[in-house]
Amino acid sequence: MKKNDGVPQKKIKLLDPVFAPRQETGYRVTIPGCIRRCEETGRLKAFKLQWKKGEPEQPHVFWDSDVAKVLEGMAEMLMVHPDPAMEKELDELVDLIVGAQQEDGYLNVHFTVVEPEKRWSNLGNQHELYCAGHLIEAAVAHFEATGSRKFLDAMCRYADYIASVFGPAPGQKRGYPGHEEIELALVRLYRAVGEKRYLELAKFFIDERGAEPSYFVDVEKSLNRAQLPNRQAHKPVRLQEKAVGHAVRAVYLYCGMVDVAVETQDSGLLNAAVRLFDNVTQRQMYITGGIGATSHNEEFTHDFGLPNDTAYAESCAAIGLALFAKRLLDATGESKYADVLERVLYNNGLSGISLSGDEFFYANLLEVNDTTYEHGVTRKKRQKWFDCSCCPTNYCRFLPQLGTFCYSVSPELLRIDIPAAAVVSTENYEVRIDGKYPHDGSLALTVLRGGTFAIALRIPAWCGEYSIEVNGNAVNGGIESGYWKMARKWQSGDRITAVLAMKPELVYPHPSIAADAGKAAIRRGPVVYCLESVDNPGVPLQSVILPSVPDFRLGKVDGLPEETVAIRCDAKLEFSGDDALYRNTPPQYRNVEVCAIPYALWQNRGESSMQVFLRVSER
Repeated sequence: MKKNDGVPQKKIKLLDPVFAPRQETGYRVTIPGCIRRCEETGRLKAFKLQWKKGEPEQPHVFWDSDVAKVLEGMAEMLMVHPDPAMEKELDELVDLIVGAQQEDGYLNVHFTVVEPEKRWSNLGNQHELYCAGHLIEAAVAHFEATGSRKFLDAMCRYADYIASVFGPAPGQKRGYPGHEEIELALVRLYRAVGEKRYLELAKFFIDERGAEPSYFVDVEKSLNRAQLPNRQAHKPVRLQEKAVGHAVRAVYLYCGMVDVAVETQDSGLLNAAVRLFDNVTQRQMYITGGIGATSHNEEFTHDFGLPNDTAYAESCAAIGLALFAKRLLDATGESKYADVLERVLYNNGLSGISLSGDEFFYANLLEVNDTTYEHGVTRKKRQKWFDCSCCPTNYCRFLPQLGTFCYSVSPELLRIDIPAAAVVSTENYEVRIDGKYPHDGSLALTVLRGGTFAIALRIPAWCGEYSIEVNGNAVNGGIESGYWKMARKWQSGDRITAVLAMKPELVYPHPSIAADAGKAAIRRGPVVYCLESVDNPGVPLQSVILPSVPDFRLGKVDGLPEETVAIRCDAKLEFSGDDALYRNTPPQYRNVEVCAIPYALWQNRGESSMQVFLRVSER
């Protein structure tokens, strides 16, 4: 079990055609826009603690977390895009939040001004510990970005207070959060300040979950037993074998499990996390990396239960899965976790936010048509904001961190998990990675500042052929845990070139996925494709039938970034020839050319229909 420091954002400058523009848009549009929305909806004003009963804009139980994620995003962004004006605004917002802290260290707007008598009384349904976790994460990020301890010290006071309330000692509450998040946040705080009681509290919350008597059912009586799986509290986490319940809560819990396991070298806890990861990714994950198949309680459902036109696949859940995969990747060094991480980042992870950076999908369907609605709102179009705006604010902190998902470093190793073009600088070496990945599989790594260390390059699971040269000489370095690796004393100017064969292909689903029977999806490299009605006018997408061996042609498409690779092929279009609802004669067919685009880019050119899985003719 390994500890890996990752790469601080300030050490990575992205240069690639996908992540770098998204990060820039996050800086220019997403973060400023979410700040405005938090101001317009009363979320910021709430921290002044001036709300009175009967007034509008009553502070909600999760408002603190929305603001905290925006602040964390600002801090993370400062590490990749220094900006004195943003830093000044962040400092003012930190003052606003810290000013709401109570004398005992408690900090929660709702339970200070709306229901002060109900503090810690309903952990199962309310979000006190969840909000605390996001505030703690924001404080650590602020400290890392600015060096200021103002926010960090305030959150240490809050964590100290929480540690006095919860624990196994007499007089303490043996509760834990209904919505997980504080577990991973406490480990992050421990890593920042070295105070072991924060790690111990995180471990307590994880080990206590699912214990009997049930805190939610038997102590605070906030839930019934049928609701426990939604909170992953139906059995102790070390005994859980299947991902159940609310998808975001689940993956945040799993992140905390990995963090605690790594810090305490607890192999049993890590094995439990690996087991749950395998269930998620081998039985309950969409081809796009989306998880959580139903809008009912935003939950996992059952193995292979992956409908397309009613998919939920919440944006926050995808971000959480990326965080989970990254943690297991760093803990084990096994490339299968990077394969999932990459699947999420280039597909569901980016489909939830528009190219303009100011519109968002809460749910990410894989099939959308004229009847696709939820709660009276079309799911054919991204929204500017939601009453529950966890997803927009999560993107504020997700976009600045994109580079950290791609590279991992130690003094002895540069591990390239996703070869997005970038400059990576450390105390021991500096390298530049050039290329157009994921649009092209050719890449070049140049050592700008040399040293003695190993370079490891992941060979993706989707890549059937590859070639690597070092200073123009072909090499056959062995593959270890899915990585090509070479250790030596690297000189400035040394150059590694690699070609990862990237061909369009059909990907067939497991036959137990009923929604995809007789269908396949188009994929090229890590990018999943879809048909969108914008590029296929007049074509009913559900009636398209691809040949089993398509003649794929790469090209461009209007209205999307210039580097976007579109895929065209000839297909058949099924039609009836009359208006009968049912008939005893076979359908008719005509030839049609269809155009597919990256799934993450759909619905950036107006409302449209879309489909990922397409019918395929018999082989």
